[in-house]
Formats: sequence, structure tokens, C-alpha cells
Amino acid sequence: MPVICVANKTDAKPLDAQANEFYRLGRGKLVRVSTQQNRGKQELLDEIFERLPDDAAEGPPPEPIMKVAIVGRRNTGKSTFVNTLAQAERMIVSEVPGTTRDSVDVRFELDGKAFMAIDTPGLRRRKSISTDLDFYSTHRAERSIRRADVVLLFLDATERISKVDKQLCTYVAEQYKPCIFVVNKWDMMAASLPTEKWVHYLRDTFRTMRYAPIAFVTGKTGKNVKALLNHGQMLFKQARTRVTTSDLNRLLKAAIDNNPPPLFRNRQPKIYYATQVGEEPPTVVLFCNQPQAISENYRRYLLGVFRDNLPYAEVPIKLYLRKRESAEPAEAVEGERQPAAK
Repeated sequence: MPVICVANKTDAKPLDAQANEFYRLGRGKLVRVSTQQNRGKQELLDEIFERLPDDAAEGPPPEPIMKVAIVGRRNTGKSTFVNTLAQAERMIVSEVPGTTRDSVDVRFELDGKAFMAIDTPGLRRRKSISTDLDFYSTHRAERSIRRADVVLLFLDATERISKVDKQLCTYVAEQYKPCIFVVNKWDMMAASLPTEKWVHYLRDTFRTMRYAPIAFVTGKTGKNVKALLNHGQMLFKQARTRVTTSDLNRLLKAAIDNNPPPLFRNRQPKIYYATQVGEEPPTVVLFCNQPQAISENYRRYLLGVFRDNLPYAEVPIKLYLRKRESAEPAEAVEGERQPAAK
């Protein structure tokens, strides 16, 4: 990637000699600028345009590559799953080993879509972490989750959900990462255990992530692996979806009309309007007169309404409440909005 070394605050030529110290960085030509004096701007622009590729303005931007973190406790079949990906015809493109401090990234393609699988070591219970290697493995797994666009949380169909599984799930939720629960080794249990029973068991255990989809796979044979990755791509798309302010407020108004916020100190809290301010995860801000008056239960109700009616049903949603004294939209928030409740 091209790098331009820019020395700012060189307001006058006598400061150029001091700026020469930056040549020691070994970045080649130094551009001296002063934003206050409007000095060096044209030279900097020339340097930037010289480094732009000739076809920079041609064609649509490339599709982003989804990074998938493959996490789980030990012996849940993560390595077998990655090996299946690597051995599948027309899928593997190249292996990109990280440094000794990173997880191994494997780049591959499926049906013309590019993916990056971040393979991680298996984990033990935190209280069982007795060696530097165990501690480092935990650190690597958590870092992989932070890097990922989608997390595949592997569970062993032949064993009960463990404390490590719950710890990983909590960390994934804290990072607001889209997640698929991957019940691996399903071929060993399919004949004796109904799928619905495992789904109920999993939903009952991970109550805060009931929105997350569940996939039953056999990594050793590749059964359902393609469907799993396609579902991951759907979550990747959901997390990058933006809803218009008008659509969001129509839904908010309907939710409030159907179930107004409970009274707070004998007064009715007012939610004026909403806007989506971010993606990955979808982030919604509600403007109201008393943020502290909106209970956790009511926030969960609104999240449920958003999840059921907006195009990001299976990914985490961030919801913020901001104080505002009237229904008039804030100048800093773009778009036309109507009050959701009075």
C-alpha cells in the first residue's frame, strides 16, 4: 500500500529543516504542509494522484470479503471443518499463514463468493488455564472474534453444552458479532435425537442470543457445510444493511401505538423519533424526553419489533437512547423525521 510521509505545521520555510527529521522514517519523499497557512496542499494532492491506480474510477467497488471466525472448545471438530473446506473442489484459493501471534487465515471461494476463514485453537475453561499456551489460545480466540464479520460457534452434538461454550457465547454477544451456532458431528446423533430437542436445549441455554441461527453439520463429510457458509453470507449482508429513517419511524410508531412505554413516576415517557446511525452491527438511536424512564423490558420489546420487521432479523442490534426535550429533530441527524409518539 502506498504511503506518503506528510509533515504538518510547517508554517514557514525556517521549519522545513526541522521537518527533515522525518526522513529518518525511511518513507522516501517528504511533503511539507501547513493546514493553517494553506501551504503544500497542491503538492500533497499531486503526490496522492500519482499513487492512485489508473483504473481507480472504473467499475463498481469490489465485494467485501467476509471474515469468518471458527471458534469453540477443544475437540468440537473445528480443524476437521477447515480441512473439509480446504479439500473441497473449487473452494480453496490459497492459505495465508499469520504471524506466530495470529490465527491462521484460509481464503477460499464458494459459488463465486470469497470468504476468509479464521481458524482458532480450541479453548479450555478459564479456571483450567494453567499454562502460557492455554492463556495465549484464549487470547487468540477472542482476537479472532473481534476481527470477524461472522462467528461460527462450534458445539459438539455428542456432549452437553459446557461452561466454555457459554463463555464464548457471552464474549460474542458482548462484541455484537453475528453468530451461527454450529452443532457438529450431527451424523452421530441424528438417528437417536430429534433436531427440535437440540434446538430447544440450545435456545434455553443461550437465551440472550435466541435470534442466532443454528446449523447441524457433519464437518468430516461436509454435510450441510455449503448451506452453513451461504447462511453466514446472509448474516454478513444483514449486518451491513441500513434502513431509511422514514421506514424505521413508521415501525416505531406502530410499536408504540400497540404497546406504549409504561408510566415512570406517574408520567408517560415520550419517544419522539428514531434513526439508524451505524452498521456492523446495525445501530439505532431513539430520541426521547427521559431515557432513564424506558425500562429494560421495553427496550427488549422494541428490539424484538425491529428484529421481526427489519431486514436484520438474525444479527445483533445496538439500541441507544438519547435525551431530547421536544419532537423537533436534531440538526446533526440527517433526514426528515416525524415524531413517533406524543
